[in-house]
Amino acid sequence: MNAKLSGRESGSGVAVRSRLTVVSGPSGVGKSSVVAELRRLHPDIYFSVSVTTRAPRPGEIDGAHYHFIDRAEFDRMVEAGELLEHAAYAGNCYGTPRGPVEAALAHGRPAVLEIELQGARQVRRAMPEAQLVMLVPPSWDALVSRLVGRGTEDEAVVAHRLAVAKDELAAEAEFDVVVVNADVRAAAAELLTLVLPEHI
Repeated sequence: MNAKLSGRESGSGVAVRSRLTVVSGPSGVGKSSVVAELRRLHPDIYFSVSVTTRAPRPGEIDGAHYHFIDRAEFDRMVEAGELLEHAAYAGNCYGTPRGPVEAALAHGRPAVLEIELQGARQVRRAMPEAQLVMLVPPSWDALVSRLVGRGTEDEAVVAHRLAVAKDELAAEAEFDVVVVNADVRAAAAELLTLVLPEHI
């Protein structure tokens, strides 16, 4: 696995490499829950905050959940190469700022991005040394159960998400590591060994 060199050293005096880890996987697999548990386990990891052109939802804090910007600023960032990846969903734009990620890595802090497959592919092109981790369900039936169990979307939306999920899972070979999310705590603990292998 490739990684970006940092200035830290391990107890043995050998240079420790910080790395950018991209966590991706289909809708309903539990990416947000696993990353939240990872944050609890090791808050010193840098967790990227995306930019978006959509309006804040109730309870969302600018700079914590997202950086809320207008379309003109988003387009400027794209044109200037300031985003590692970007995409449009439901008429709104989302992207990962490049600067904070590179700064964290330069200071020896591992960085984690939680993004969709399209974004993960863009990061791989922009930073080939990044480590791509696919989070997968313990079984297809488990994923179907999670999506249907949400009860927040109609059948057509669920069917679309499942069709997209099949395509995303089919891209497993593009990833460096696959982590099965049968249990959030166990998956987060496994992810931690990938993000911070020198601490395990």
